[in-house]
Amino acid sequence: MTGIELSSNAFNDHSFIARRHAYEGPNVSPPLTWSGVPDDAAELVLLCEDPDAPSGTFAHWVVVGIDPHSDGVEAGQSPPGGTELVNGYGQHGWGGPHPPPGDDAHHYVFRLYALSEPCVLPDAPRADQVHEEAGKRRLADGTLVGLYQR
Repeated sequence: MTGIELSSNAFNDHSFIARRHAYEGPNVSPPLTWSGVPDDAAELVLLCEDPDAPSGTFAHWVVVGIDPHSDGVEAGQSPPGGTELVNGYGQHGWGGPHPPPGDDAHHYVFRLYALSEPCVLPDAPRADQVHEEAGKRRLADGTLVGLYQR
């Protein structure tokens, strides 16, 4: 299995995400770029999750149906061809970091999956449902981790 290079010009891997992207800030989704998507990918699926959330892993962004020939998404936009599902806040699209005040920095794991066939998910999937369904069709994936603390 090959790997996808996933990065952002807004933060480096395992570095802090700016307040601009946080839920209590302007709540603008970060820009992302990717490369290394296999030629035979049918679609891309993007998940951003917080595995450190007190109530269990929290889905901040779930996007299905992303054009496999795309190479990224601008800040505040939906990925090309993608459908944004309902996040853990109960809203469609991006919902930025919002850890409890005083917690150690939480990890926000962005994962981009390249799939051999389209993935069918409920409108408001849990992160584990995304991993399970995408895992059945995965050709490649890539991760980028951001940190946030209040």
